[in-house]
Amino acid sequence: MSMLEKLHIAVLMGGWANERPVSLMSGAGVADALESRGHTVTRIDMGRDVAARIADAQPDVVFNALHGVPGEDGTVQGMLDLMGIAYTHSGLATSVVAIDKVLTKQALVPAGIPMPGGRIVASEDLYAGDPLPRPYVLKPVNEGSSVGVAIITDESHCGNPIRRDAAGPWQEFDSLLAEPFIRGREMTTAVIDGPDGPRALTVTELVPKRGFYDFDAKYTDGMTDHICPADLPDAITQLCLDYAVRAHQVLGCKGTSRTDYRWDDTRGEAGLFVLETNTQPGMTPLSLVPEQAQHCGMDYGDLVEAIVAEALRCHTLHGHNTGDFEQKEVPHGDG
Repeated sequence: MSMLEKLHIAVLMGGWANERPVSLMSGAGVADALESRGHTVTRIDMGRDVAARIADAQPDVVFNALHGVPGEDGTVQGMLDLMGIAYTHSGLATSVVAIDKVLTKQALVPAGIPMPGGRIVASEDLYAGDPLPRPYVLKPVNEGSSVGVAIITDESHCGNPIRRDAAGPWQEFDSLLAEPFIRGREMTTAVIDGPDGPRALTVTELVPKRGFYDFDAKYTDGMTDHICPADLPDAITQLCLDYAVRAHQVLGCKGTSRTDYRWDDTRGEAGLFVLETNTQPGMTPLSLVPEQAQHCGMDYGDLVEAIVAEALRCHTLHGHNTGDFEQKEVPHGDG
């Protein structure tokens, strides 16, 4: 049963980022769900002519099912703002900040949300020596879905120091973010917006069957066990829910977001760290937001329509999705 009047919705998917295959899966799922609810759907695989194609379609709203650059970094958001078209998920300012892991730290840590320390390092410098004691993590500053993440351990095959010919993100990116590796467990929490404000759904623990929760583990069926809800102490569950809502609010996210954690369970509450907040979380059959929504009694179609309804509500109130990051008072936590 549809909760919305019948709309014409353009589903924007694909693009040319590393996450193109995931975006195509997300977009197909969203488009199928919207059509099943009686909406008219125009599917757009984003190319350089995307503005003209959206203008020709004249949709009531755009469902942004893109992942990575330029669909998640503010570029598409700015284009849609200029066109005056309602769109799902976060606006320009929020997208610029949230996709950049350094800017995200600068926003969230002062708000009382613990994140690992880190520093930007030139890939060239890695061949002379380690920037941090091993084990540590190297990741691109502005990619999602664990694209280009490497964990550098004493046993890693990249050498000590890292060899130029060793496969890794240092071969693809001029600079990388280095962070201490947090031992322990990986969790995530989805947040959904509604008329009464953002609501954290639940906590899922992610247990990869090999290695760590990388791109392949996220999007290959059977490679990761999702424990939903996670078997955690009540205090840790509550902290995850609180941090997810607070991150969503501080960054000014819209529609839905997903906040990822590592928890060193030998350190109790002090061992819980936020890794990042995703403004365009996946909507594939293996994705975590639909799974958590299902656990909370919201099926896939309800979830998609709720995201569309929030986009229309924001557009009606503000005329666009942007500005929340800059205008919102930052709620402070306990430390």
